[in-house]
Amino acid sequence: MSLSSHLTELKKKHEHLSMEVEHAQRSPATDGLRIASMKKQKLKLKEEIERLSTEEYAV
Repeated sequence: MSLSSHLTELKKKHEHLSMEVEHAQRSPATDGLRIASMKKQKLKLKEEIERLSTEEYAV
């Protein structure tokens, strides 16, 4: 898998997780710990995207 296609996949996962977090926050039955966990995953994806994007331009 090329770096650009990997970045594209990570961005899709990040966007999907964003939508899940928004939906969970609107649902009163959603556990706060679950939302916090999803936000952490989202942040890790964002950091990985930024790291790989920097690498891509450095090469």
